[in-house]
Amino acid sequence: MTLYPEETQDTTQSNQEEENSREFFKKGELRWYAVQVASGCEKRVKANLTQRIQTLDVADKIFKIEIPHTPAIKLRKDGSRQHSDEKVFPGYVLVQMRLNWIEEQKKWTIDDEAWQVVKSTPHVINFVGAEQKRRYGRGRGHVKPLPLSPSEVERVFKRAQEQEPMLKVTVAEGDHITVLSGPFKDFEGDVIEVSPERSKLKALLSIFGRDTPVELEFNQVEKHK
Repeated sequence: MTLYPEETQDTTQSNQEEENSREFFKKGELRWYAVQVASGCEKRVKANLTQRIQTLDVADKIFKIEIPHTPAIKLRKDGSRQHSDEKVFPGYVLVQMRLNWIEEQKKWTIDDEAWQVVKSTPHVINFVGAEQKRRYGRGRGHVKPLPLSPSEVERVFKRAQEQEPMLKVTVAEGDHITVLSGPFKDFEGDVIEVSPERSKLKALLSIFGRDTPVELEFNQVEKHK
């Protein structure tokens, strides 16, 4: 079949883009995927998946597992501060994977074996992606994993690296508290305002039969369970 010049140019350009795309990935291009996991199991999933990668010999397909976090400071009752880490996205783990070129479909996709290794790891719920509707019947269909864009990856890791330590507060507006020290020791009241940046809060205390707003330090109060 003879092609018109315009068609020849379009086809040539398409083939060139395809070849460029293949070379791009051949040079070691990897993509990051977000994987949803059971709440509180992020570190467990990372440890299990790290071990499974070695045991099942897929280290050439799955490269990194990360749990982005920011530094945090937890204020103890005695006023001391405990340094810890705060997850940027609780309930998610980021996995860096290599893509395979599917000649028949002319597209890049996750290797089936690597996909199964991640998906079958205990406490993994699913990849984040586009849900494919079932052709017949009801119920949820297959989720097609979608990679994070370069800008999303940069934003996530930049946020984790540059975030200033955040003071983790255990009290919130509406909590009922008891004052532990100071002139209002043993008074009880309800929190009406929290200022983490100042390590202070305001609470309504009943003084002489009247609700009076009083500013207190975090380490001066104890929250009722």
